[in-house]
Amino acid sequence: MEGLLCKNLSKIYDGKIHALSKVSFEFPSHGIFAMIGRNGAGKTTLIRILSTELMPSSGSATINGFDIVSEPKKVREAIAIVPQEARAIPWLTPRQTILCYLLYRGFPYKDAARRVKESLKKLGIERHENTLNRKLSGGTKRKVMVATVLASEAKVIFLDEPTTGLDPISRADLWAMLSGLKKDYLIFLTTHYLEEAEYLADSIGIMDNGRLLAIGSMDELRRRLGQQYSIRIMQSYKPKALKGFRTVGFEGGHQVMASEKKAFMLSNKLIKEKVKFSINPASLEDVFYTVVKRPITMEDEAGGDGEW
Repeated sequence: MEGLLCKNLSKIYDGKIHALSKVSFEFPSHGIFAMIGRNGAGKTTLIRILSTELMPSSGSATINGFDIVSEPKKVREAIAIVPQEARAIPWLTPRQTILCYLLYRGFPYKDAARRVKESLKKLGIERHENTLNRKLSGGTKRKVMVATVLASEAKVIFLDEPTTGLDPISRADLWAMLSGLKKDYLIFLTTHYLEEAEYLADSIGIMDNGRLLAIGSMDELRRRLGQQYSIRIMQSYKPKALKGFRTVGFEGGHQVMASEKKAFMLSNKLIKEKVKFSINPASLEDVFYTVVKRPITMEDEAGGDGEW
């Protein structure tokens, strides 16, 4: 099978710590798959196993038909990865960075030099090819790392927290670049930024405590939860109209998650009672909170996946 296929993938430490527990999913040969979860949810463990850096305790996985355990060399030739901690070497230029990587992967010099030019141009940073990495902005440095893996023959790219630490403008630039690449690549990314996954991903997996709790496109996740819409009531309001709805209180109002049918019924009641409210499709934050039962905190956003 082309693309990514996982069946009951598990990783257990010391016979009792379940870093991953029977994770199963499949994703086609192109598009963006985002895995989201709290700090320690198992996202980085999953990437390390799929990239053949870590052996699974049980289960199986294939990438473009190659088994990660029995055919690791072929898997490594098919993939490229930018780990969360990856940084452009300060005293090299983008051109030197990419060239060294390609030579390490075994490309002939002439072919590697051509690929460097093509990759820098694809990401729109060719004007920086001879600038020292330490003089580049944070966003451009991350683009250099992405350009490095794109220059290889790999069609499956793993990006672990690719925009962590970037300012909003640099993050938006990287989003636009990744969106333009997904028609030709399978991009597997992990992120703590829920809006990032919602904006970029064709399919989203939600992990917690090593388990894959839900997976699908945003529309699929909304439908499966039966909560397609979020209604925010902008005033103190506790009439019978809210009976039977799960509500979340916030300062000065309530948030109600509802199916399309129930959202229509409640909206009509609120209009008749002249109650101020807003209604929008459920966000990934709404979906995540419902699935995991607790939101991602600022502490989670600041860290990685711990020691897994």
